[in-house]
Amino acid sequence: MDLALEIEGGFFKAHLYFPKEYPLRPPRMKFVTEIWHPNIEKNGDVCISILHEPGDDKWGYEKASERWLPVHTVETILISVISMLADPNDESPANVDAAKEWREAYPEFKRKVARCVRKSQEDSS
Repeated sequence: MDLALEIEGGFFKAHLYFPKEYPLRPPRMKFVTEIWHPNIEKNGDVCISILHEPGDDKWGYEKASERWLPVHTVETILISVISMLADPNDESPANVDAAKEWREAYPEFKRKVARCVRKSQEDSS
């Protein structure tokens, strides 16, 4: 499923990939527009609890109730991702460099985010 999200004035394209076993297994979400965020890998893969395989976390970081459940919908996924974009979890980053900047060099972090927003605006016109 192709998605387009307006974030901070930018237009970010993403894909949701649904496995054959959906809704028993979670979809994957990947941004195809460049985005700089602690919970999005440099290749665009979104790392958020709601998209992690159901059941207990083998590292004990997440509760099973925070992970994928078959009752989740595209709407609940998007609400969770939009919330994560506004309030990153820098204690469990997918992009360690972005998380470090978020904590230690916030002006530089915001500069990179602004560059991604500008680029997304140019790419969408």
